[in-house]
Amino acid sequence: MANFTKITFLVLLLGLTEVSVKAELLATAEGYTPGINTKVADVVVEGKVTSSKGEPLPGVTVVAKGTANGATTGVDGTFALRLPQASGTLVFSFVGFVSKEVPLTGQTTVNVVLQEDTKALEEVVVVGYGTQKKSDVTGAVSSVKAEEIQELPITNAAQALQGRVAGVNVTMAGTRPGAGVEVRVRGNRSFSANNDPLYVLDGIPITGGINDIAPQDIASIEVLKDASATAIYGSRGANGVVLVTTKRGTVGKPQVTYDTYIGFSQALGKIDMMNGAEFAEYKRESRRATGDYDDSNPQASDEELFEPVELESIRSGRSTDYQEHMLRKGVIQNHQLGVNGGTENTRYAISLNYFEDNGIIKIQDMSRYTLRVNLDQQIGDRIKIGVSSLASRSVLNGLDLNPYDDALAENPLGVPYDEEGNLIFLPTNDGLRSNPLSEIQDGAHVNREDRFRIFSSLYGELKIAEGLTYRLNFGPDLIQSRKGNFTGRYTNARRGNDPTAHTDENQVFNYTLENIVNYNKTFAGKHSLNFTGLYSVQQRQQEETRIDVQGVPAEGMRYHNLGAASKVTGVGSYYQKWNILSYMARANYGYDSRYLLTLTGRADGSSRFAEGNKWGFFPSVALGWNVSNEAFMQDVSWLTTLRMRASYGETGNTGINPYQTQGTLSRTTYSFGNTGLFGFRPGSIRNDALRWETTTSYNVGVDYGLWNNRVSGSIELYRQNTRDLLLQRQLPFTSGFGSVLENIGSTRNSGIEFGLSAIIIPGNDFNWSVDLNAFANREEIVELYGGKTDDVGSQWFIGQPINVYYDYEKIGIWQLGEEEQADQFGQVPGEIRVRDVNGDNQITAADRVILGTPRPSWQGGMTHRFAYKNFDLSFFVFGQFGNTIISNIHEGGPINLFGRYNSLDVDYWTPENPTNAYPRPNQNQESPIYASTLRYFSGSFVKVRNINLGYNLPETLTEKVGLSSVRVYATAQQPLIFSSYVSDHKGIDPEFPRQDTPSYSQYLLGLNVRF
Repeated sequence: MANFTKITFLVLLLGLTEVSVKAELLATAEGYTPGINTKVADVVVEGKVTSSKGEPLPGVTVVAKGTANGATTGVDGTFALRLPQASGTLVFSFVGFVSKEVPLTGQTTVNVVLQEDTKALEEVVVVGYGTQKKSDVTGAVSSVKAEEIQELPITNAAQALQGRVAGVNVTMAGTRPGAGVEVRVRGNRSFSANNDPLYVLDGIPITGGINDIAPQDIASIEVLKDASATAIYGSRGANGVVLVTTKRGTVGKPQVTYDTYIGFSQALGKIDMMNGAEFAEYKRESRRATGDYDDSNPQASDEELFEPVELESIRSGRSTDYQEHMLRKGVIQNHQLGVNGGTENTRYAISLNYFEDNGIIKIQDMSRYTLRVNLDQQIGDRIKIGVSSLASRSVLNGLDLNPYDDALAENPLGVPYDEEGNLIFLPTNDGLRSNPLSEIQDGAHVNREDRFRIFSSLYGELKIAEGLTYRLNFGPDLIQSRKGNFTGRYTNARRGNDPTAHTDENQVFNYTLENIVNYNKTFAGKHSLNFTGLYSVQQRQQEETRIDVQGVPAEGMRYHNLGAASKVTGVGSYYQKWNILSYMARANYGYDSRYLLTLTGRADGSSRFAEGNKWGFFPSVALGWNVSNEAFMQDVSWLTTLRMRASYGETGNTGINPYQTQGTLSRTTYSFGNTGLFGFRPGSIRNDALRWETTTSYNVGVDYGLWNNRVSGSIELYRQNTRDLLLQRQLPFTSGFGSVLENIGSTRNSGIEFGLSAIIIPGNDFNWSVDLNAFANREEIVELYGGKTDDVGSQWFIGQPINVYYDYEKIGIWQLGEEEQADQFGQVPGEIRVRDVNGDNQITAADRVILGTPRPSWQGGMTHRFAYKNFDLSFFVFGQFGNTIISNIHEGGPINLFGRYNSLDVDYWTPENPTNAYPRPNQNQESPIYASTLRYFSGSFVKVRNINLGYNLPETLTEKVGLSSVRVYATAQQPLIFSSYVSDHKGIDPEFPRQDTPSYSQYLLGLNVRF
């Protein structure tokens, strides 16, 4: 099936015929009422727009000057525009190219060549509270555009950052539908505070993540990495800032689009557990190790060891693969309908999206409905208003359930179904095991989250004077979620006892109000000044209630009638509220497009801190030099762009929860006479001196472009020192408390980032381009508790990353003939041998060593894009290297080796098989001594993350059905992984090495239609 998936999709597309695509738009004739066309257009002006290299330019806006009549070029650069007559002027504009005006003097064919701006990187990028030409940016900012996002069939838009943005590490939070991702920008900084970046959606900081946004709605994602870029967000910028900008309306006739894909998901593989015969021998060996199996009379020994159903399976060669029964092919689909258009005064973009991901395990799925409305309205010459609204409803099933773990542990000699096909709840007589397939029966487990979100970004902008504007932003964000859980009688958790249920209601309301003054002026033709001032208020309020019950009378009630349960086992509620008040000023100065200066200062006051420490001030300064604009560089024709940047600044992290400086109360019990009563006692020590965690950043960067920017990119070097980290200082228990929270730690991150984009082969019929990035980050602890002493108990070590693996080092298995040496350590042959680091002939805690860290030494990604006539092909490769992983399938249940539960099919030691890989099974130990040493592996890997093949249908075909363009495509998502963990150690995915729903690949067919 896998070969069918990878080959058949391509054959289907290669059978299509190659042509060009033509876009055709109607517009209001000049001289008539706007919006009502009372005159039949009688002239069609058509043509093609190309770059100076002869490449067709799709997406170029073509507008009849002074009117709302416009068109957009198709994928082959062609356009068609109806006009009252062949006169006037056509305006051609496209981001990154110099706009061009072409007078019409009766001609109806207009072919235009747009020139790239070779003097500077004129790409516009989103920065905090505005946009800038890339050539004017002095901070470290990386961008991912809509085209790159849409190449990937992703659930969460943050997944598009993986391998595409240098300095950003994206890891999976899980493999179940809707699980999300973890994003780290230039490493971890804090021990106890949140290390997630700040997300800003359409200019408004948000706290609920971006999983509710349809990726197809996003125009670009910018990542702000250094202090010059992030200091404008002050206390929330220490971990980096991710700016998400959604698509907005454009001038022209309404354009209707429909984008869809559908496909299937399949597990990358099954974990190699023992089959029935292997399990039987493994169980025997666990008894031989303790002298409880007599090989001289194996029949009698087997009859004593195995129960009847196991003996029957052994005799008949029967074996049950519970993974095979539990896994299925998942189905994923996405549908998006959009309308985009507008006039010079009114622009709109509206979209509806439906996404569904039915996972590879029956009870795990996700669906999401999204409505987005973006409006911009110009009122006269001075006022502009607009809104970006998002309404989203998501349903997640099974996100908190892991039945796959039970499938791995189940005895393969058991029988899951009787002769009539009915499920057998207890396949064997093991008192702790039930049939794992009962966990995925309809109604056995219900784990459902309904999430509803309404977010809006409303603005009003007033032009006060030339270059001076005032803008008001208001961003309310409401998230309502309800989790319901039900565990039926016939599950391993209840094993025939009364069903349980609980519900959890959570509501979050967040709003941001911003007042922004912006001044933009150019003096004497060479001095440019941009000033931004901000006054902002943000508030977040959260409420939560929960109830748990036992004894639901009818399983069909699930969690919908908790009052009917026989017992209430828990009731709880929660409330939290915090505010931030902010002032910010930023000045950008440029001289002659050569010398750049950015100064930023932001003051934040947080309600989380006590009086005297509420306010923090976060400044930054950055310098830029456009070397390529110097006179002495004008004769260097091969060097198009050379820009040097340097920045310094400070950003903050709140680091504490609301009310944490005030101390807490904990519930307690006491005796009043003969009566037991509840009361309260101090739960933690109050500390009014807690203050902001602060990160000081240094960054130097070089942006380059060679041969008219045919090769371009950037190099960044940085160091970030974080001080006043919040740590629990240990106290003697005689004080009544074990610890107190204080600002007593510091860390450092330093690294290098490299990015390169190149057009390898330019051309009309065939072109090839590549994007490449790589980066290395070193994370280290500098100080703990005010000194340079390691905290071994917390596994924090000076000079090491925050997270390390500190354990004994396995060097083999004790062998026959080494009995005397093993006895010195209290061990016998067949057991794990670890290194005696200090050579004292005993294994103690002092023999533990740092085995590795989950932080990669370096990582990167590479995307290749090819186009041949109407065909396009891209593939994306991502890799990370130098990290260590903990494999959960190599610890605990799947490899306990005590002969009760099924085990990973490993090369274990026996007297006849003197391996150094895994120890001898032993029924008297539920886990081998030093078993934790078996779980560490190299996490290095290279993944082919995505392969996408597309074809644009012929114009002769699309015109017949009234369409502007049609593209069909096939995508393979994560089809290949290269890793020693997979090839040598029975792992499935080094990016997610857990005994959970397996990682999967996806194969899709998609369609993009423009009406």
